[in-house]
Amino acid sequence: MNKNTNSSILFVYKLLAGILALVGMFVISMAFGAAETTVKDVWLALTSNLKTDTVLMLREIRFPREVAAIVVGAALAVSGAIMQGLTRNPLADPGLLGLSAGANAALALTLAFIPSANYFWITIACFVGAAVGTAMVFGIGALQKGGFSPLRIVLAGAAVSTFLYAIAEGIGLIFKLSKDVSMWTSGGMIGTTWGQLKIIIPFVLIGILVSMFLSRQLTILSLNEEVAVGLGQKTTQIKMILFIVIILLAGTSVALIGNMAFIGLMIPHIVRAFVGTDYRFILPTSAIIGATFMLFADTLGRTLNAPYETPVAAIVAALGLPFFLIIIRKGGKMFS
Repeated sequence: MNKNTNSSILFVYKLLAGILALVGMFVISMAFGAAETTVKDVWLALTSNLKTDTVLMLREIRFPREVAAIVVGAALAVSGAIMQGLTRNPLADPGLLGLSAGANAALALTLAFIPSANYFWITIACFVGAAVGTAMVFGIGALQKGGFSPLRIVLAGAAVSTFLYAIAEGIGLIFKLSKDVSMWTSGGMIGTTWGQLKIIIPFVLIGILVSMFLSRQLTILSLNEEVAVGLGQKTTQIKMILFIVIILLAGTSVALIGNMAFIGLMIPHIVRAFVGTDYRFILPTSAIIGATFMLFADTLGRTLNAPYETPVAAIVAALGLPFFLIIIRKGGKMFS
């Protein structure tokens, strides 16, 4: 048995372990919260047609919320992994490089100027905003010679994000929409409905599947672009497709739960410690671990100060900021 076969078999075991962890975290997140429920109640909510108060609460309120956590966690983790591979920047994250801020500004503009827009068009607006935020960051990063250094991209991302968040806040104040914008972008799964999920999930699935289809090309690009060109890869087209995937995944995340930084930064670094640098392994594992992490963060938010909620964005930031600082201190090579 050659080395590649051994690596693939070992990866399958790791992937199965991740799936088991995801299933276990999902059951825990469904069972724990402000309302007292049991694993039996969860089972009945998922498998029966009972309509007791507890079962209905689990089925109509908690279940879509946890599905949203899975979808958003997977989307942000995969988009962060792709971004780190494309830019060869260990600090890349959709929340740090202008995508989330661009989607946020687009959301505010849509609520102000097209108040009758339904959820589908709000989602499309978030895609456009994420694309504009990305273009601004990389445009500023390309103004000086020397390419896209990690530090320059992070600084450009911070500047663009601040500018776009200011636009969103200004629109909220001028049009008296501050409460609406803040409620939407506070970073949480409260009030998620099945109708919203039916719109969001196809976009996320398409984005993740396309990224996995191009995972081999992304691995080569992440190591050396000249080698990729030498092997006959159409690097420009591949980059364009993967950037569209990033925008798709980041835009859907903001449309569903608002701003959520650090997940796309943390998860790929953690995953590389277990599966290496091959993006054929990194992307599916990131999706699973990202989903598990978001379930964990949402469960903490619902239980730390029950019956009140701790914003899940605050929990993710509390975990992510020290991680970010450690990565900077280690020169971007933590776990890699």
